[in-house]
Amino acid sequence: MKQPCATTPHKSFFENIQVDMYSATPKYLQLAHSILGAIESGKIEKNILLPSLNELTFNLEISRETADKGYKYLQHLGVLNSIPGKGHYITTTEIKQELRVCLLINKISDEKKVFYDAFVDNLGAHVPIDFYIYNNDFKLFKKLLAQKNDYSHYAIMPHFLDNSEEAEALINTIPKEKLILLDKALPGVKGKYGCVFENFRKDIYKALEQALYQLSKYHTIKLVFPNNSYFPEDIINGFNSFCLQYAFEREVIHNVKDQEFKAGVVYICLTENHLIELIEKVELIDLVVGHDIGIISYNETPMKKFILNGITTISTDYKHMGVLAAEMIAKGYREKVELPFKLNLRASL
Repeated sequence: MKQPCATTPHKSFFENIQVDMYSATPKYLQLAHSILGAIESGKIEKNILLPSLNELTFNLEISRETADKGYKYLQHLGVLNSIPGKGHYITTTEIKQELRVCLLINKISDEKKVFYDAFVDNLGAHVPIDFYIYNNDFKLFKKLLAQKNDYSHYAIMPHFLDNSEEAEALINTIPKEKLILLDKALPGVKGKYGCVFENFRKDIYKALEQALYQLSKYHTIKLVFPNNSYFPEDIINGFNSFCLQYAFEREVIHNVKDQEFKAGVVYICLTENHLIELIEKVELIDLVVGHDIGIISYNETPMKKFILNGITTISTDYKHMGVLAAEMIAKGYREKVELPFKLNLRASL
């Protein structure tokens, strides 16, 4: 076997390797995928010694542990080897990274983590994913989207607090064969692209309809819909339609802290913060949850099975969303798929 060269063009190496501090992708994966990209493009050759862990730490501003984990990941892929006392070197340049994904999610949450894990697991560890969280902020979204244009696919959850029309127009400029929209369909985005979405109006209507027997002991349903929210108005429309159809008193409120709690009312909380506030206030009054007052929460999390003997939830199957999005990318097909929702009936109703 040809021995690795003792001299290493480290300056050239660091010109071609990047770790993006904005990205939510683990830094060790960014390092590994950046090296793979440089090998594929011919900028890193076989048998050339790579920088030491200390050099990676200093030049890329990452921890030694991150640098070591990145190299070990490449060793696991069979791309890298090491010689004690000399260092790490590339064993093969037979690499072809056909896929490179830009994943843009509006916010991090338990259900989004479920999506991310399923998405990564089904794409495979060899596929580089640049993962960004833009916090529902169009300006940050636009900045992140403009950073690179060498992706094979863009997977986007398009929820914005402002500039939603501009965001839609910007997304419309992405080549449709590269685009996968997640969680929400955008009517203004035209062409043949992938989309795994919720039908927000139908989902809340059908979920409440499935819980009609449990709801029948209450006379009023209140939807806690936050101000300045990225939640679609279709949720309110579906809520109103259900209440009108089945003769419930209804109200859309923006917080729970000002509420005077009375028996016979069900509260639907879209956010975790409002759910926590509601639970804190309910514990201070002489009303029984599931009998005098009902609680429904959006999006399933493991803890909701146990809080107050179980919180009823309306939840999208985010794991299935991750699986479908990964399949569209890996297998190269494009469909618009409406996700099934799930009602988890528990003691809070």
